[in-house]
Amino acid sequence: MSAQGNAEGIVVAIDGPSGSGKSSTARGVAAARDLRYLDTGAMYRAMTLWMLRHRIDVDDAAAVAAAASRPDITMGTDPSAPTVQVDGADVAQEIRTHEVTQNVSAVSAVPQVRELLVALQRETIARARREAGGIVVEGRDITTVVAPDAAVKIYLTASAEARAHRRSREVRAADVAATQADLARRDLLDSSRAASPLTRTADALELETTGLSLDEVVAIVVKLADEAVAARQGSAAL
Repeated sequence: MSAQGNAEGIVVAIDGPSGSGKSSTARGVAAARDLRYLDTGAMYRAMTLWMLRHRIDVDDAAAVAAAASRPDITMGTDPSAPTVQVDGADVAQEIRTHEVTQNVSAVSAVPQVRELLVALQRETIARARREAGGIVVEGRDITTVVAPDAAVKIYLTASAEARAHRRSREVRAADVAATQADLARRDLLDSSRAASPLTRTADALELETTGLSLDEVVAIVVKLADEAVAARQGSAAL
């Protein structure tokens, strides 16, 4: 069942730590049901890249906050070819470098950064609900802050070892142990920050993906989305 045809489209919100499979799952669900897709983590990476390029001390929260409104960050929401631009230039490759990965948690912890990017994320969600039948959004605070009223809320998890192997394959890193240590560092930073920490809401389904294939995880989330759409259509018919 497609989400298309609703007066206001569906929102599928997927949270979870790095390496849990958020991006692959979200893109797969969006493609399966002809929805838009938004990687909010890429937005924070884009902001971090801009700060590094402009020699802003990312450990100076006041300096980051003062510069946060300067970059123009634009996201493409086609799940088959999502894009991210900063000041009109494509930065899809640059935001995945080790330097950005090492610094994104510090930048994303700054409240002013989160306020600006959450506003952009909500604008993107609202536009997709009006114009494209809905959207699948993934990140670390989607169910808690960005879209707390989402029809479907998922919190993806996986074992530390599985996450490290997945991320190592993604970034083509040979040292899995170092990748696992870096993920643990980011987990601590993301879950302990004062602004929008990574956490699971009580109404989000926790989906452990360690022993599941990507197709299996996508199928589970698609089924939940279909059920949410059917429930909304049934309520509208009453």
